[in-house]
Formats: sequence, structure tokens, C-alpha cells
Amino acid sequence: MLSKEKLQRINELAAKSKKEGLSLKEQTEQKKLRDAYLKNVRKSFKNQLKSVKVVDEEGNDVTPEKLKKEKNRNNLNEH
Repeated sequence: MLSKEKLQRINELAAKSKKEGLSLKEQTEQKKLRDAYLKNVRKSFKNQLKSVKVVDEEGNDVTPEKLKKEKNRNNLNEH
């Protein structure tokens, strides 16, 4: 998870960018922070997706095979 300070810095740079623009150093920092933020979001989303089970109206498990394989791979890595 990204620290509170880093999230705050992302917001500061975004606000400054809108108001007055950023220096090259700040643009580089902003890109690095955004990349870290997006990496964190993607990781979190993938972890949530691994816990999903799709069930049809009749109660049958219709979870896509790709997701089932990813869950199994994840379970093997945990043990």
C-alpha cells in the first residue's frame, strides 16, 4: 500500500501542475509516484478478483477457467 505521505504528494503535484506547471524534476517525481500508485491499484484489484466466484441462477459454479487456474496457482504459492 502507498503511504499517506506519497498519496498526499501525488495530490500536491497534481494541484501544482494545474495551477502553475511542474519542473522537469517534479514531472519525473509525479510519474514515478503515479506508476507506484497504479501498480498498487492493479495488485489490489487482482487480489480481489481472485476471491470472486461466479454462480449462475441455478447455483452452478460458472467461474471462468482462467480465474480458477489463477486461484489454484495462488493457493499453491501460499503453502
